[in-house]
Amino acid sequence: MPAPVRVVFLGGLGEIGRNCMAIEQDDRILLIDCGLMFPDADMHGIDLVLPDFTWLRENADRIVGCVATHGHEDHVGGLQFLLRDVSFPVFGSAVTLGLARGRIEEAGLLGATELVTVVDNERRHIGPFDVEFIPVTHSVPHAFAVAVHTPQGVILHSGDFKLDLTPVDGRRTDLARIGAIAAGPGVRLLMCDSTNAEERGYAPSEKTIGAVLRALFHEHRDRRIITASFASHIHRVQQIIDAAVETDRKVATLGRSMQKNVRMARDLGVLKVPDESLIDIEQIDDYPPGRVCVISTGSQGEPMSALSLLARGDNKWLKVGDQDTVILSSHAIPGNEFNVTRVIDGLLRAGADVVHSGLVDVHATGHAQADELKTYYSIVKPEWFVPVHGEYRHLVANARLGELMGVPRSNVLMCEDGDVIELSDDGLNLAGRVPAGYLYVDGIVGDVSHGVLRDRRVLAEEGVVVVVVTVDIESGKVLTGPEIITRGWVYAPEAEDLLDEACDTVAAAVEKALAEGVRDPEGLERDVRRAAGRFVNERTKRRPMIVPVVMEA
Repeated sequence: MPAPVRVVFLGGLGEIGRNCMAIEQDDRILLIDCGLMFPDADMHGIDLVLPDFTWLRENADRIVGCVATHGHEDHVGGLQFLLRDVSFPVFGSAVTLGLARGRIEEAGLLGATELVTVVDNERRHIGPFDVEFIPVTHSVPHAFAVAVHTPQGVILHSGDFKLDLTPVDGRRTDLARIGAIAAGPGVRLLMCDSTNAEERGYAPSEKTIGAVLRALFHEHRDRRIITASFASHIHRVQQIIDAAVETDRKVATLGRSMQKNVRMARDLGVLKVPDESLIDIEQIDDYPPGRVCVISTGSQGEPMSALSLLARGDNKWLKVGDQDTVILSSHAIPGNEFNVTRVIDGLLRAGADVVHSGLVDVHATGHAQADELKTYYSIVKPEWFVPVHGEYRHLVANARLGELMGVPRSNVLMCEDGDVIELSDDGLNLAGRVPAGYLYVDGIVGDVSHGVLRDRRVLAEEGVVVVVVTVDIESGKVLTGPEIITRGWVYAPEAEDLLDEACDTVAAAVEKALAEGVRDPEGLERDVRRAAGRFVNERTKRRPMIVPVVMEA
């Protein structure tokens, strides 16, 4: 009887980002992706959010490698943090490893891993795992679906994909190979991308964006054009370059990641640009506006990105004015809408024309929409189905599509981060939980706990009140104070009467406690906090952080 195979979900089920899962077979672990997530607006001061690596650290000696399906940060951005504690090889396409390598190298962790390049349709043994790398089309070149041939049958992970019949590089999702697996050994378990499961129809082809860009370049032929897109979206960059070359423009890159990725993609032969068309950003003033195209990072409005600095007038390379047209060739990731709007406003204030996806079709998604997913399921015909990659509503919509296409409802399993499922001769069942909370990055990993983040929210929303009082423990008398220092609660110069009343209230509470024989500073601080908190809440209906400081004379 074949041994059971387990799948452990560590991130990406219930959110956009942190994609990370593990397959357990023969007491060994194979990771599929290790990504990060960008923080929500209420995660004050947080730079990045990672999966909880507790379970992986506890089982470090059993990890045989990580398969990276593609090079987006939400799939490979967590590697440089996990590799601090665990050493393992990473398998992926040359482009995927090229995108991941920079961050790992910056962290000084290339010695903790081996980057192993695999090619389309390669089948490779990684420890006990028999892994097949199937080409799929996505918004970053050379993405893969992963078929793991296990004793319990084929486990197919779709990766991020779309069914683009006219991709820029001609590399389509290999439905023929997926169909051959389905018709041969069959797909025992499918885990499929849910991001666009709520969107009807088919995602537009990436190639359609090229025609829109060419039209915009001709329409704005006498103006300098500044485009912004994801630095990893090499196919979009290629189409921008093609439109620029067609209209006899020189091309300059702006932003470190864009410069690095363009160089990497040219070295790998996946980006074609004539040498004479590329110029350094320092040279753009040597050409009239109609002869220049700048390709920039910052399409998501990241505060310190090149485009945000441009919108604020702080970019050292160029200033935006009424001779510029800015094309945002992207769509705001959920949660980034405010930042993107702020950048657009800044560019418009500077006098530029701004073209974005709300006005013109300058962006095409890289994720399959509902009708593409239905086509996919009609080919795969999985026995068991688990929707992955998306917010919970996306997972639910994808589960319904699977049922619509013939997967029995009893064979569709809704999972969340931390769930462990087991595939055995008896079918697919939940088999426990592992830690799968958020790991917050603020400068360094593990620097911020949930308690610290909760305190930051209170400080941001309610402010802080510091109450300082000096007492003589032996005599039981208040020597100085109470003095109240506040930030974010009330503006002290305009609230002197309120602060005086607060001081009197706290002084009365301290004197009462001393008269009752309380002598330890911790006990007095509790009384100060209680009295100040009650007063503040009653008088202002607010709950700022109360910090009592009792000093002994």
